[in-house]
Amino acid sequence: MTDFMQRTLDSAAERAPAWLQDWLRDGRGRWQASEMPTRKTENWKYTNVHALRQPFAPPEASSMALADVAVRLPELGGYRMVFVNGHYRPELSGNGLPGGVSLVRFADADAGQAARIREHLGSAAGRDRALFTALNDAALADGVFLEIDAGAKVEEPLHIAWITGNQDSAFSVNQRLLVLCGEHSRARVIEHFASARGQQETFTNGITELLLQRGAALEHYRLHLEESAAMHVGGVYAHLGESATLESFHLALGSSLKRVDVLVEHRGPGAHCELSGVYLPRGSEHVDYHTCVEHAVPECPTDVECRGIVADEASAVFNGRIHIHPHAQKTRAQLSNKNLLTSASAEVNTKPELEIYADDVQCAHGATVAQLDETSLHYLRTRGISAAEARVMLSFGFINEVIDAARCEPLRDYLRPLLAQRLSRDPTLSRHLA
Repeated sequence: MTDFMQRTLDSAAERAPAWLQDWLRDGRGRWQASEMPTRKTENWKYTNVHALRQPFAPPEASSMALADVAVRLPELGGYRMVFVNGHYRPELSGNGLPGGVSLVRFADADAGQAARIREHLGSAAGRDRALFTALNDAALADGVFLEIDAGAKVEEPLHIAWITGNQDSAFSVNQRLLVLCGEHSRARVIEHFASARGQQETFTNGITELLLQRGAALEHYRLHLEESAAMHVGGVYAHLGESATLESFHLALGSSLKRVDVLVEHRGPGAHCELSGVYLPRGSEHVDYHTCVEHAVPECPTDVECRGIVADEASAVFNGRIHIHPHAQKTRAQLSNKNLLTSASAEVNTKPELEIYADDVQCAHGATVAQLDETSLHYLRTRGISAAEARVMLSFGFINEVIDAARCEPLRDYLRPLLAQRLSRDPTLSRHLA
């Protein structure tokens, strides 16, 4: 391996609590024994990691205000926890967790809490998974453990914001979120990644683990709203117990390198997964989503719906896989990936996969790549709408169905004007959409 993360790893070993040191050493060993992916690596065939081959400094503690980095966090209600450059900022965070919720940083955990974290840490992400999971383990100086008590019904959103500001040199941040939902609990968790405006180069390696016990229901939102120079390689790993329900929504703006892996494992019969997402690269940006849903038990429905709008000379990758094991009878699974190219130079590589080893299932999968419909454009033009505005309206309509399906109304209200602005650099062209 190259030594581009050496300073970050050394800094993490100095900052991490004693109970995490053996975890870091194991992660470092796996990381150093690995090789960087190339175009010959099947899962990285269309994504180049050359931008990572530079030294990254550890993140520095910062006192900058959110206004200094031009980040506006939405007012979603509920509780908010803010990290800037990987360091917790209590003055930007909220007070008073809802009843039935406990939240602790790894760095602040007492002996009992540390034992609880170690009991569950890595149980979904594993210790033999992707290369960058090993890197996250090796640099795990701090993290967040969120536990929802059994039977708790938490209606307020739990909002965790990971902000990267400016620093003298390129730097890296390793983020870790561990969520444990007790039996028959219900909660809503929003992860929000944002960065300072400008060309500050950052590299975020973010891992989230979602553990849903029997009958638990979780709405999970992961928003990647970083600027173009902010690179991100991350993963979301979920285990669903018997009759558990996961609704997971993903949104990604593009950057020079953005790769997100999503792996959901049905561990108990009757578990239900709804996975949806939108990605919007433009300029010369790149977005790569790899999703996989493992059906190892019977009677588990899955619905995957992801849509992308690729503009200018940007590129996108979507690899969606549903794997149905021999004992997963009476599975119902659907996967759909639709892409809209708004430029002749835009590119998307999509690959839906359906692997079935059971004979009593109902499954479907498909992918489309298209341009804006000329008939629809003509119809809007005949109603006095300019060609440029018509293109923006049709593009917004292409993803609006997925946005509307998100249950969190304050989040939908926050995203609509942001996405309308993303689709047009001229605000007059999106005035009817915000």
